[in-house]
Amino acid sequence: MNVKLEQLEKNSVQLEIEVDAAKFEEGMQKSYKKNVKKFNIPGFRKGKAPRKIIETYYGEGIFYEDAINFICPEAYDEAVAQTNIEPVDRPEIDIKQIGNNQNLIFTAKVTVKPEVDLGEYKGIEINKIEYNVTEDDVQQELKKMQEKNARLITIEDRPVQSGDTAVINFEGFVDDQPFEGGKATDYSLEIGSGQFIPGFEDQIIGKNIGEEFDVNVTFPEDYHVKELAGKPAVFKVKINQIKFKELPELDDEFAKDVSEFNTLDELKEDIKNKLTESAEHRAKHDLENAVISKVVENATVDIPDVMIEHQIDHMARDFDFRLKGQGLDLEKYLELTGSDMTKFREQFKEQAANQVKTSLVLEKIGKVEEIEASEEEVNKELERLAENYKMEVDKFKNILRPEDIDSIKNELAISKTVEMLVQNAKVK
Repeated sequence: MNVKLEQLEKNSVQLEIEVDAAKFEEGMQKSYKKNVKKFNIPGFRKGKAPRKIIETYYGEGIFYEDAINFICPEAYDEAVAQTNIEPVDRPEIDIKQIGNNQNLIFTAKVTVKPEVDLGEYKGIEINKIEYNVTEDDVQQELKKMQEKNARLITIEDRPVQSGDTAVINFEGFVDDQPFEGGKATDYSLEIGSGQFIPGFEDQIIGKNIGEEFDVNVTFPEDYHVKELAGKPAVFKVKINQIKFKELPELDDEFAKDVSEFNTLDELKEDIKNKLTESAEHRAKHDLENAVISKVVENATVDIPDVMIEHQIDHMARDFDFRLKGQGLDLEKYLELTGSDMTKFREQFKEQAANQVKTSLVLEKIGKVEEIEASEEEVNKELERLAENYKMEVDKFKNILRPEDIDSIKNELAISKTVEMLVQNAKVK
């Protein structure tokens, strides 16, 4: 097989690939065997006509399409390996020569990974990042634990106050017409939580059990239901119950109830240790990001549009997956927010471009510095992943494809590259 490489404009190349006639004949024969049963030729039982007869009857080109599909992908992959290019999109195939007893010649135009012009990446100056855990942070965590273990006490001798939970019936009207999603019975609303439209909860304060009244509000201009955005509304409300949140005392008994510790001091020490560990992890992560950001800023690369579009595709799939965990999907989300796929993709374009550039820059630095993941490191990562999936390592390895292993190797190499950059940074 002969291959010629031609450099085109803006990260595009064209391969001219020549497959010898014998190889093309194999593809033609495969195509014939695949399709022969479809032909009903006079003088032959259906599916039994010889290939030459079918070609005479319908023309030689009758088997070209499937022959091309059999031959071209393999030939293209071989040409990519032979020329050491790194395609980032599917090729655009154009047949230049085809026919029995002839070499198959076709071109494949494809976008390739761009060259990265690295700037300074060692000795990057960065300010030290540190997060200190204070006594107030510990108290905030204790308060969350109090809230989580609070109990609601029914109140009957006073009106609603801020912080209470009011159990209400309500129905909303816009232009004297009820609207979808604007009605509920026995809804528990914590006053001051900001769950409802601004101004709604404030008008509940001071009302008594059994009281019926109107709440007048205006939907925000950026409200997710565009038909209601910016419009005044009236809610018919009735107070059914008033509940007060009673917090447990912060003492040794509380510590015993909510943890494995016997005293409040032990619980506070444990909270402080966990917050400190979290703060150190956050500081390390932020320092890495700061170094990476400067390194990427110093580099120059002309990113093909297709790489950005592919990254947006990935981000959209990830966003859709997370929405499904909340009982939504991307299509419904766009409908609720009054948006569409074009606007959605546009808002992620800058972020996607930065992610692609970051990946390309770190990959280039890894190559320049000859940073690779060792076999021991790969096996250790496979063990960790297998444990996460609660599988035996050997079984986990068996379900992985070669490209999955390559992906794991690349991720480990990137992590080692980031570690190298941080170690070489000048932290002030």
